[in-house]
Amino acid sequence: MFDYGDLRLLLLAMLAEAPRHGYELIKSIEERLGGSYTPSPGVIYPTLSWLEDMGYASVEAEGGRKSYSVTSEGEAFLAANRAAADDLLARGGPGGERGRPPMPAPVLRAMENLKLAMRLRLKQGPLDDAAADQIAAALDAAAGAVERAR
Repeated sequence: MFDYGDLRLLLLAMLAEAPRHGYELIKSIEERLGGSYTPSPGVIYPTLSWLEDMGYASVEAEGGRKSYSVTSEGEAFLAANRAAADDLLARGGPGGERGRPPMPAPVLRAMENLKLAMRLRLKQGPLDDAAADQIAAALDAAAGAVERAR
C-alpha cells in the first residue's frame, strides 16, 4: 500500500493536524482509504516508536493510552517533505490515489472475499499439488477475465 517511508510521513502529517492515539491513526487511515486498507497495530506502533526515537513525535500518557504529537523537528522534516506528505494526505477512497477513480464497491468486495477465502483455505493446512493447481487455475482464469473486462 505504501512505499518505503510513506507511512512514516503520512503518520507525521496526520499528527501535525492533531495529536492522536495509535488506534485513532489506524481508523483514520482506514477511513481515508475507504476501507481498502487498514494498517495493523504491528505496523503503526513500531512506526510511531521510530518517529519518537527520531525526535519527530512526542508521546504523552493519557489514562493508560498514549497520545502522539508532532515535535518541532517533526514539523521541519514535514516541511522538507511537504509535497510528498500532501500527496499521501490526498489519497482517498477505495483504490484511491489522487487522479485515479475510486474502486467500485462490488470490485472491492470481491477482492476482499478472495483474500478471505485464501486465508481460510490456507488455515486448513498445506495445499497438495492438485489443490494448488486448482487454485492457480482459478486465479489465472480470474486474471484473464479482469484483463478482458471493458
